Amino acid sequence: MRRLILIICFSLPGFFAQSQTWEVGVTAGAAGYMGDINPIKPYKFTDPVFGALAKRNFNGRWSAKVAFLQGKIQGDDAKSSNAYQNDRNLHFRTDLSELSLQLEFNFFNYLPGGMSGFNSRRFSPFLFAGVAGVAFNPVADFGNDEVELHPLQTEGVDYKKNAISVPYGVGVKYNITGNWNLIGDIGYRTAFTDYLDDISGRYPDFTSPASPITQDLSDRSISGASPGQQRGDFRPRDTYMFSTISLTYTFVSLKCPMF
Repeated sequence: MRRLILIICFSLPGFFAQSQTWEVGVTAGAAGYMGDINPIKPYKFTDPVFGALAKRNFNGRWSAKVAFLQGKIQGDDAKSSNAYQNDRNLHFRTDLSELSLQLEFNFFNYLPGGMSGFNSRRFSPFLFAGVAGVAFNPVADFGNDEVELHPLQTEGVDYKKNAISVPYGVGVKYNITGNWNLIGDIGYRTAFTDYLDDISGRYPDFTSPASPITQDLSDRSISGASPGQQRGDFRPRDTYMFSTISLTYTFVSLKCPMF
């Protein structure tokens, strides 16, 4: 019986290659955003992001990951080289909380956790895509105070402070040793909202006199704006992005018995 088990274990490496593993880890990196204040720079990362992940590796090619990330994004027209933005003079920042489910595809057969001898590579580039939920709450400065923009309805729109987003990106995995892995990736998220930055459409026409704080944070333009004038870029969705490095540990769920 012992001999039979050993023959099965060591003559069928494909059997190990199909064994499923769990992976958990921590994540840190940088966050950025593209939208009405940053319309053209997909590489503009401004703030830190941290998080944790849990992953199910189905085989050397495919895995599914649940991840939570907490970060911040911001933008400021005054720092732009665009004359229109300088005159518009809006700014924002917001915390982001994202919970995502992602599917990963490895270009090479990647099997960490002591299975590197079974036609496995120690590193592999990979692609990922999935679905996420993101919570946000844009704020701006008013004098010495930080003010939430959502309650002010600066464009006369009562938008939601959470949205569905679509993560997608690329990365590289490297098996440091045994069960430990180092993973770097860069991913973009198309959010199903245009209000991460509290900017989307046109300047409002308030039906009744608005408070000074609402008027100021709705129209901060240097030349002054008219009701109905363009305020945003009219693109229907904002984008945010994360560039991260993760340290993970792999738990192997299937091993041959030791004698």
